[in-house]
Amino acid sequence: MNATPPLTVDCVVFGYSNTLKILLIKRDIKPFKGKWVLPGGFLQAETLEDAAHRILSSKVGLAKIYVEQLYTFGSLDRDPRGRVVSVAYYALVNPKNFSIVAGATSSDVHWFEIDELPELGFDHQAIINVAWQRLQSKVSYQPVGFNLLAEEFTLSELQFLYESILQRRIDKRNFRKKIMGSGILKETGKKRTGLKNRQPLLYSFDQKKYNKLLNEGFQFKL
Repeated sequence: MNATPPLTVDCVVFGYSNTLKILLIKRDIKPFKGKWVLPGGFLQAETLEDAAHRILSSKVGLAKIYVEQLYTFGSLDRDPRGRVVSVAYYALVNPKNFSIVAGATSSDVHWFEIDELPELGFDHQAIINVAWQRLQSKVSYQPVGFNLLAEEFTLSELQFLYESILQRRIDKRNFRKKIMGSGILKETGKKRTGLKNRQPLLYSFDQKKYNKLLNEGFQFKL
């Protein structure tokens, strides 16, 4: 066993398109060849955050996205090659805004619904579980949605996003009262067309107020 274990960076990328999704790659090399895993790789002569950006760009084609450090995973048996410590990052993206492509060490890349994930290699299911718990906690003290939704959306679409993250139903009246009271939404003056028997109003995020709440936090108990 190495006295100083090598360090890797693994990335949990959440996406939202009607349901909450996770971006996975299928490994084309051992160990776990043919298994689905998170985009990851060994740390090089770079910062941890730079490594996360390099991995996301080279392995799945995602560039210039916001990432946030999640947790360090260091179980002795997490990698069959020997002792390896991983620092995990997570990101929130709208899949419609990006084109994903498999990198050199993977044969495929795909968005999976978070409650329908395949069997994963390494300890990546445990990493996803921690990331999901962090996201579920995050919605109570920071606004969530700017990176996951389209630029314009209905209140129902925003509520469905929160329900997908929390995996439970939310009272419609209470949600709308609280989200409108936060001040982060503004009406666009437009309506969603193409829906049967209704044309709900479209909203967008007030970028300035949204960023303020990201920095200051807010109480959003649902």
